[in-house]
Amino acid sequence: MSALTEITSEADFSSHLSSLSPSALVVLYFHTPWAVPCEQMGAVLSALARRYPAAAPPAISFVSINAEELPDISEAYEVSAVPLVMCLRSGQILESISGSDAVKVRDAVERHAGRGNVAGAVGPMDSVKANIPPPLSVVPHEDGPLTATQAPVTASKPPADAANATPVASGPALTSEQSREALFARLAQLVKAASVMLFMKGTPSSPQCGFSRQLVGILRERSVKYGFFNILADEDVRQGLKEYAEWPTFPQLWVNGELVGGLDIVRVSSHSRYLIRLLTQWYRFARRSTATPISSKTTRQASPPRLLERLVGRCTIPIAPLSLGLDAKSLT
Repeated sequence: MSALTEITSEADFSSHLSSLSPSALVVLYFHTPWAVPCEQMGAVLSALARRYPAAAPPAISFVSINAEELPDISEAYEVSAVPLVMCLRSGQILESISGSDAVKVRDAVERHAGRGNVAGAVGPMDSVKANIPPPLSVVPHEDGPLTATQAPVTASKPPADAANATPVASGPALTSEQSREALFARLAQLVKAASVMLFMKGTPSSPQCGFSRQLVGILRERSVKYGFFNILADEDVRQGLKEYAEWPTFPQLWVNGELVGGLDIVRVSSHSRYLIRLLTQWYRFARRSTATPISSKTTRQASPPRLLERLVGRCTIPIAPLSLGLDAKSLT
């Protein structure tokens, strides 16, 4: 069986690539240790790798790279969000998949490697999906919450054999109030998916409105590490977050589960001193500090200066820009 190989240095990466045949397919996986979707995708790729027999020389190689620890490699492949999977052959990028959609990754690998190379003794994709940690029971390394980061409120797809299954009586339909409570519970976790979370139209590499583009520019200019959610991909989140946040427009920037505001708030000069210092330092502080976190009793509507002033001044280590992309369908 093949395995997911962890690359620890640029020299290691160059040596590994040079050992492969030009016709070999390289499945290149960029990740960070602090992002739970990366942990999930790592499990998917490890399971996928085991489906392919080992050969000499190998016809396919699964390679894992920490995007933060090896920034030169990340920059060479223009990595701006993780998890990111690339299929390469002869140094050419055949396909890129951003986000944690296991089915897309599986399909891309099979498309370029060929289904004929899959080890016959290994089960179907269901066995691969089984290796993904449950989206509602995972906690990130930092300040808590990636449990239901973006659990979509849309129904998940039925299993492939559902058509042949014996019908089972379903429970009573949720009332509108129950549906609202369920959505708010998911949103409460989604806004904490990363310490700095941006809800925008489109993605950082392809913003779909001018305000989102400007806010992404501010974060990039200040080398802020942040998670993002494309609200155009999930209408329930788009409409529900307006009510949950009591903020009717997008983009929205959240820090540690607290709403900061939109573009106007972020760029207001009187707040920028606090905001910039907080955003550019928050992650390292969250990982290294042993200080007591902000009380959960703090309201979402705490004014930006007060919220940021409580956190600012504790962090001193700059971080590299990298964003965490969340796929609305990846956790169904």
